[in-house]
Amino acid sequence: MTDPLPHPPLAAERRAHVLSALTRDGAVRVSQLLAELGVAPVTLRRDLAQMEKEGLLRRVHGGAVPTEGTLSRSDPAPSPAAGSGTDGGTIAVLVPSLNYYWPGVVRGMEAEARRLGVRLLLRGASYDLQDERPVLERLVATEDVRGIIAAPNTDTPHAQDVIQWLRDSGIPSVLVERDAVFYPEGQAVESVVSDHAFGAVLAARHLAALGHTRVGLVLSRNSPTSRRIAAGWHAACEELGLMPGRGIEEVLPDRTSADFSSVVDHTLDAVLAAGTTGLLVHSDPEAMAIVDLALNRGISVPGDLSVIAYDDEVAQLFSPALTAVSPPRATVGQAAVDLLAKRMESPDRPTHRVVISPTLMVRQSTAAPGTR
Repeated sequence: MTDPLPHPPLAAERRAHVLSALTRDGAVRVSQLLAELGVAPVTLRRDLAQMEKEGLLRRVHGGAVPTEGTLSRSDPAPSPAAGSGTDGGTIAVLVPSLNYYWPGVVRGMEAEARRLGVRLLLRGASYDLQDERPVLERLVATEDVRGIIAAPNTDTPHAQDVIQWLRDSGIPSVLVERDAVFYPEGQAVESVVSDHAFGAVLAARHLAALGHTRVGLVLSRNSPTSRRIAAGWHAACEELGLMPGRGIEEVLPDRTSADFSSVVDHTLDAVLAAGTTGLLVHSDPEAMAIVDLALNRGISVPGDLSVIAYDDEVAQLFSPALTAVSPPRATVGQAAVDLLAKRMESPDRPTHRVVISPTLMVRQSTAAPGTR
């Protein structure tokens, strides 16, 4: 159970929270959601009824369950696929979260693991965890782990220690959604990542093609993903001759922080003052919050302000449905397991660093500026 949100959540935030809880826990209780969201029972019942109507969940007595299966963490592995090069065994997977974004990556891992006859031992850590080594040590000590897939925190004093531990363990490993890090000896770490910089380029090109010249970038936090998005965005704006809204580039606080709503409010003020007509916002809930506030102020979306979300977790569920950059989450997960299996089969093969491109899903939140 997560801590209660410090501010009344918007409709989009409530939906995203319910979907994340379903993905993480496999079921939700009404009493738990009421405590976490701080809304009236009638509001929650209306949300759940609408989500059931859209096929996103199925209501049961006292709560709700997904309409499809949830993440499996201990399903027995099938027999190895013919010619897979593996004979079963266990792959340890350590990701920083089991909700929002990562479930899609893990589902891709599970699909490939089933194909190869490999069992996944999944653990979620935390973005706040400074040193993943104790968790990794417990994983390899309790199971016959033959390979490791990890998404370590690369912004801590222990980041290089974790990478060194992976090397010294002697267990084949692959980083997922982390830029390739180098060992002290200069050897590249095997990795699979989404090309988030290119995702930002897709967004900038779409806005430019629609005729926008004053554009802005809003990021949810200072993270490896947000930094790659920013790098791609800056390069694209320069190449396309876009004016980034007199420097409109905001970093929002965590959605659970007490000042989230006020910072979103100030961000929209800055966007309007700069004459910005197009925004790229990471991630979906932040984009939804900005659009909700804009509509409440009588600002037309996309007539007065076009908004592109980055992540495409729940962007299509909003009204208007949000144009979004969609990272290849499942494909990244599949590629990570496949890459690790090949490394386990051929330890001396050259290091592979796989980069997979996202796509742009054009929906109702973007249009030519001034279109009403």
